[in-house]
Amino acid sequence: MSSIFTKIINREIPAYIIDENDDFIAFLDINPVQKGHTLVVPKKEVDYIFDLDDYYLTKILLYSKKIANALKKTIPCNRIGISVTGLEVPHTHMHLIPINSINDMYKGKIDLSKEEMIDIFNNIKKNLY
Repeated sequence: MSSIFTKIINREIPAYIIDENDDFIAFLDINPVQKGHTLVVPKKEVDYIFDLDDYYLTKILLYSKKIANALKKTIPCNRIGISVTGLEVPHTHMHLIPINSINDMYKGKIDLSKEEMIDIFNNIKKNLY
């Protein structure tokens, strides 16, 4: 059975897709802990990040750097934190979270309106290039 992320990749369910290439996709988390909280997901459905072959493991970090740079330009923060827990969805994914302190990584979900999500989405996309 396809993961929810595979369904997003296949456009079976909607998402705020910031960017994608042949191997990866980046989209806003619908349950963000901070504004701009973005997921980076390989298009190859593999459950555990360390089961990725070396190509994907290397490339996911390089791809995430591009997304993190756009996030940093968009959301005022000290840095972009990375979290890879991998228990929520059985499909490798990295959380890129704008933070000012370590506690920002672990706050509960914040509520953003559809308009706020669209505004964040559009601004991140503008800052990709």
